[in-house]
Amino acid sequence: MDYNCELTQKEAQPVLSIRSRSVVQAMPELMGRCFGSVAKYLGELGEAPAGMPFAAFYNMDMNDLDVEIGFPVGRALPGRGEVQPSEIPGGWQATLFFTGRYDAMTPAYQALTEFVKASGHEPTGVAYEMYLNDPSGLSPEQAQTLIMFPLKS
Repeated sequence: MDYNCELTQKEAQPVLSIRSRSVVQAMPELMGRCFGSVAKYLGELGEAPAGMPFAAFYNMDMNDLDVEIGFPVGRALPGRGEVQPSEIPGGWQATLFFTGRYDAMTPAYQALTEFVKASGHEPTGVAYEMYLNDPSGLSPEQAQTLIMFPLKS
């Protein structure tokens, strides 16, 4: 499959998120819980998400994923309990738009990794997934995800 990889530059984006560890099989349940907790806290603050939900993967160990799950927000907000402020870093990024099942993303990740190497850049080691639609009302093949690798300066 051909993937359209791009280099983009963006400003840092404040977020509210929960950082956790999980096996890959438990990710759907963890994501649902985290998105719900962050959304509830945003509502209590009288705020709304400033973009689509995301997950940041700090490693790719499917038996012990280090993951941050949350929403972008319009401005830095205080945290409470497990919901904490963070940010999606600004600067150069390699991106790829993917449509399909979440468990079928491996070739897309490989294509983006090869693109980064070929472009002479180096990734920071964190991979972001921005979930562009709600898969609960769609077939898994219709899920749309923006995969993003922040790049070292």
